[in-house]
Order: sequence, then C-alpha cells, then structure tokens
Amino acid sequence: MNRVFVCSCFGVTEEQVKSHADAGACTPRQIASACKAGTDCGGCVRRIQALLGRGSCPRRQLVDQGEPPLTAELPKAA
Repeated sequence: MNRVFVCSCFGVTEEQVKSHADAGACTPRQIASACKAGTDCGGCVRRIQALLGRGSCPRRQLVDQGEPPLTAELPKAA
C-alpha cells in the first residue's frame, strides 16, 4: 500500500483527508478539527484545499439554493 502524506506534522494521508471529506468535512478547518492536519506548520493547507475540491460539498449546494447550512435542532437548555 502506497501512502501519500498530506500533513507530515501529524502523519495524515490523502486517504484520511478524503475519508473525512466523505464524512462531511467541507473546509480545511473542518479537516483540522477531525485530524489536526494543517494546524501546526500550515504547509499542507493548500493541498487539503485541492483534495476537497470546489463545490463538492453537499452543504455548499444547500447554501447556493438559499437553504441555511445548519438545520439541526439544538436541545433546549434546562
């Protein structure tokens, strides 16, 4: 298996970034929250942006249609 590392600081591979993107991460910041990639030296952020592509996020499509990006109901405070 040939691993291509995107983030050498934290050992994050392309496959891991794609997996997080498939799970719903649409931005480099969301990828960083999922696996820390891009949070140390920042040298991989452009590569992460390239892997995420442009306009491939379902939430972006909702925003383009005028729908709010987050529609989940939050629990009420006690």
